[in-house]
Formats: sequence, C-alpha cells, structure tokens
Amino acid sequence: MFAVRRVSWVLVLIVNLGVVARGEDRPNVVMIISDDQAFSDFGFMGNAVVQTPHLDALAARSARFINGYVPSSVCRPSLVTLLTGLYPHEHGVHFNHPPPGFSKLTKTYDRDQYEAARDAASVMIRNVDTLPRLLAATGYRCLQTGKYWEGHWKNAGFTEGMTTSKPVAGARHGNKQLANGQWVAHGNGDAGLAIGRETMQPIDQFLGDVGTDPFFIWYAPFLPHLPHDSPKRFFNLYDESIPDHERAYYAACSQFDQTVGELIEKVATQPSTRTTLYVFVVDNGFRPDPTQPMRDGLGYNYTHRSKRSPFEDGLRTPILLHQSGKTRSSTQDMLCSSVDIVPTILQACSVPIPGAISGRSLWPLATGQTASMKSEPVFGEIYPGDASVLGNPSTDIAYRWIRDGDHKLILPHTSKGKAWGHYGDSPQLYHLADDPNEQNNLAADPTYQTTLDDLRTKLDAWWRPERSIASGTQTGNQ
Repeated sequence: MFAVRRVSWVLVLIVNLGVVARGEDRPNVVMIISDDQAFSDFGFMGNAVVQTPHLDALAARSARFINGYVPSSVCRPSLVTLLTGLYPHEHGVHFNHPPPGFSKLTKTYDRDQYEAARDAASVMIRNVDTLPRLLAATGYRCLQTGKYWEGHWKNAGFTEGMTTSKPVAGARHGNKQLANGQWVAHGNGDAGLAIGRETMQPIDQFLGDVGTDPFFIWYAPFLPHLPHDSPKRFFNLYDESIPDHERAYYAACSQFDQTVGELIEKVATQPSTRTTLYVFVVDNGFRPDPTQPMRDGLGYNYTHRSKRSPFEDGLRTPILLHQSGKTRSSTQDMLCSSVDIVPTILQACSVPIPGAISGRSLWPLATGQTASMKSEPVFGEIYPGDASVLGNPSTDIAYRWIRDGDHKLILPHTSKGKAWGHYGDSPQLYHLADDPNEQNNLAADPTYQTTLDDLRTKLDAWWRPERSIASGTQTGNQ
C-alpha cells in the first residue's frame, strides 16, 4: 500500500504544482532496446563483420557510453530496470517466471491458474513509479511495443500498447500451449512481439494519431533474439566465410538494425516541431555457441558465459543518447548502468526525478553541460529464471557483482556449496584492462586482498534487499 501512495504522491506533485514545462521544448522520446545482443556486436563498437549501418549512424550523432552495464543478464528484470530506474532487488522483479516456475506453470496449471500466477507478479509494476507513468502524468502519450513481461500494457503506465497478456490466434511468437491443450500468453509480450519481425503498423497508427502531443515509444522488438529466422536477404549480407552460428545471429542483428532505420525514418517524417531524444540500450548480452544448435534449426543457443551469466558478454551494453541540438557527439568511457537511463530521460523531459530512483542522470555529460562526472562503481545481481517466492529477492540471489574502475568482483551465493548456473562457487576477482575475457581469477592472490575486501564492502553496502517494493518496505519519497 505504501508504494501505491508514493506513486500517487509523485503524480499529484507533478500535475497540481505545475513543476513541468509543457512547451514545445519537451522532446519526444524513443527508447530502442535490442533483445539478446553482445556489447561488441555493432559496427560502432568495433565489430568489422556485423552490418549495423543504421545504429552506426545513430551512434555517430550520439553521446556514446561504451562501458554501460545492465544489472542482470536476463530480459525481464533488465527490462523492468529500464522502466523504473531501480535494481531488480528494489523493484522486485528478479525473475522471468513467477512461482512455481515455468515448467510447473505449463505442465500442471490450467489457463486460469497460469494467468493468476502471472498476474500476481505483474502487480509489482503497478505499485511503483515508472517512466511511462511519470511521463503520461505530464501530458505524454506513451506507446508500448515489443518485449514486455508485466501483463497488460496499462500495468506499467503506458497510455496505449500492444501487449495484453492474452494469447493471439495464429501468432508466430508469444503464445504457449499448456499440457492440457489450452493456449495462454507466454508472458514475454504476446501480440507485442509482432513489432519489427512482422509489422510496424502500430507505430504508424500511433504517430498518425498523436498530433502535437509529446510522445514516448518503447520499441523492444523480439530481435535479434532466437529464433534466428531472418529473411534470406539478411543472411545474404554474410558470405560463407562466416561460421554458421555467427551468420544466423549476425543476420538477426542486421534485421534488427534495419527496423531501427525504419523507425527513425517514420519518426523523422512525423509532422511535429519537437525534437526527438533517441535512447539505445541492450537488455542483455548474447553470444552464439557453435556446439549448441537449436532443435528447430533456426540458430544456435547462447554460450555459457553470455546471457544469464555474471560475465561481460552477458552484462555489458553500449548506451546511446541523441537529441538534435541538445546532445553532443562524443565517446564517454566512464562506467554507467541501465539504471541511469530513467533519470536521464526524466531530466531531458524536465520531469522531477523521484528520490527512490537508484540511478543518476547522464544528461549533463551527454549535453556537454559538464566535462566529466564522478566515477562510480556499477553493480548487479544474477538469479535463476524461475522465482521460488515473490517479495523476497534474497531467497533466490545466485551472484552479486561489482565493477569499480578496472576491477570486477563476482560473489556467489551457494547452497550446499554450489551456486546456481555453474558460473563459479567461490569469489572471482578480475582486472578487466589486462584480462577482458575474465580468465585469470585474482581472488586468491594475497597482493589483491585489499582490493577484494574494498569491493566486497562496497557491494555489501549497495545490497539492500529489504528495499524491495514487493516486500512492502520500500522507502522512497514520503
């Protein structure tokens, strides 16, 4: 109940006190989210093989934060961080699937039980300030498309959207058949997953109807996520010298890039006098494993050290910020996090930043108002995909990690001496400048003991699972 009152308090402050300018200076906002793509797999990040010309062009105009991170290397908790500016242990959505887990949900539940279990988890997004809810309170129209796990689009405060938490007859993606034969929405976006892969019509309709209102578009297509079944023209961009596992994945990266170009063109031709703030980020990393071909023949599954893992290929992401006349083209190498994106957008839109938000705004650096920002560590947390309980993230935590400067510490949480995921059962300390692939664990080296202890102290100070909104003890604005 407290979290609900906090949301109401913020919205009343914004609307009744008139703290937000409502003029033409407020930008439109387009958030572009890649689904399962390694931080290195873009032309602008130095990959000479993958073809991402539209994102490369956007990057050339952007403030480029090349050392960005997501706190968790799996989609749902990462996406909720992008909606809330909170870490998973704060917003409470640290999982993809609620109790009793995906296998039992699909093998033992009927449709009513399945939908009730998912709705019990989607309550959490209703009880917290979200980016679309805060923007909508100031007059923005907010469209949800693509990947989104929180039930109906209204739950997160969007004013319109595609995802309804119901199965879609004939849909290529987003449906799941239960053991009893009933069809349900998988939970990851249902009708929204058609965006980019099959159609851009909902965005066309939205842009045609929005008029002079400022708008926010959440564009999170199911790309380059498996299945890697891109049209042949994208495979043709890569000749036979490219290994099969990379060719299918790169084709999906290029398909995603093509849709980004289409989206930018659509927004550019929209008859608005407002400029548009483009924000780009990846929800989590992905590297295809040549030893793990998918049974359907449509690509290769991810390597053990990418998606879901506490390693760089799962956690790092570039972050791009571009608004014509506002941001400056620059390369920023300081550490930052996707938790910083919500406060950055709010500042750009002249919307007050709620005190409970954990991130910090990158807007002063992106716009050249300041030449530098204080270096701060980045943090994160890894969980199994299935939650054992709602409202208590500490029950399921598998790994916590911190990067501070060039050093990165990963701490496992073990049960009977073993940590989930087989990513390591003891502390791991890496010096990333010398060891970017995290192969040389320095945790047992006595010369690094002071560094390890310092990182552990910072990590423990950051870790406050009692702040989970789902637990009812979140202590944000009062």
